[in-house]
Amino acid sequence: MLNHPRRPLRLLPDLWICPFRPFFLATAVSAFLGMALWLAVLSGWLPAPDTPGGPIVLHAHEMIFGFATASIAGFLLTAVVEFTGCAPIGRGALVRLTLLWLAGRLGWALSGVLGPLPAAVADLGFMGLLLFHVAGPLWRSPQRRHLAFFHTLLALGLCHAGFHLTLLRGADALPWLHLATGLLMILIVVALSRISMRLVNDVLTDQGGIAAPYLARPPRRSLAIFTIALFSAAEFVLPPGSTTGWLALATAAAVFNLLNDWHVGRALFQRWVFIAYLVYWCMGLGYALIGIGLLAGQPWGSAGRHLLLVGALGLAIQIVMVAAGRMHSGWGLDPRPWVPAAGLLILLAALARSLAGLPAGSAHYPRLILIAGSLWLLAWGLYLARSFPVLALPRPDGRQGCDEAVTKT
Repeated sequence: MLNHPRRPLRLLPDLWICPFRPFFLATAVSAFLGMALWLAVLSGWLPAPDTPGGPIVLHAHEMIFGFATASIAGFLLTAVVEFTGCAPIGRGALVRLTLLWLAGRLGWALSGVLGPLPAAVADLGFMGLLLFHVAGPLWRSPQRRHLAFFHTLLALGLCHAGFHLTLLRGADALPWLHLATGLLMILIVVALSRISMRLVNDVLTDQGGIAAPYLARPPRRSLAIFTIALFSAAEFVLPPGSTTGWLALATAAAVFNLLNDWHVGRALFQRWVFIAYLVYWCMGLGYALIGIGLLAGQPWGSAGRHLLLVGALGLAIQIVMVAAGRMHSGWGLDPRPWVPAAGLLILLAALARSLAGLPAGSAHYPRLILIAGSLWLLAWGLYLARSFPVLALPRPDGRQGCDEAVTKT
């Protein structure tokens, strides 16, 4: 199948005119189906999957290396062309990447029967091929301003390799997933610093009368990246305790410090700006909960990590997919109310899931899990309903490729 990439091109041919199209669609489908199956398992409607590492490792892995990496692939394969002016990836290579990603998901679904090796081969092959396609343009770019994407993606690939090697040895692979969570938070800071400067400044220009331009200041951003990396590394090598607790709180403080760049007047409350602003609130609160729990000797790590993965990661992925997906499909930004509604649903899902991991919500744990999962399903179902035509059908302006919309709607 991988040797005949032209065959999938006959199915929804416009899906393959730009890299973000198949991968943003794959992101949303995996977000919806993955959560639906997980809720079915938790509710007893389906048996728990017999997979290496157990169902919790499977759920976390697919959230990080299924859902998140599909969105990363779609974003980077499109953005690197815009950042560097390089030639876009060919359709055949895009199909091969997509099929490798799908093979990884199928490999994990069958890993209870086949073992972890087929999934590892597919997943690491996907990460390696993705790195191959983005590394050259980023390194050849004269100023190399965007190498942080390469470094973070390489770290994610190595982390994924460590996860699979640990799993193949029959050891606990969950620490690798915690490390990968930190790398995803770093990638969010790197990506949003570029995307948000454009979004916020566009709003400032449109609203007029707001003179101060928005700037994602490098010292604050670098401090946040450094503290996230330091905490993630310490958590990986040290036992839980006061050291990792204080580092988590330092990370929360550095992330909250990023919010000072966003206080630019009424432009903050425009939908595209405010949703991105909430990403950092979820990230800061997530690390704060982890830190307080570690210092107090309380098991609050799950509550904090779900604020990071459901809240910060979910909001960041959706806002990028909604904004970039429409602009690079020729539609322009979407003014309809479903956009903030979907963001609110993800935020509420993150808060409900986090509360389920705290003492205040322990008595209602099953109900809160169901509420959180249902809100997540509504958010991504709404995205799929509104965005499938944008991703799978021809551009309304008759153009091909990933060029931005000429006019906004």
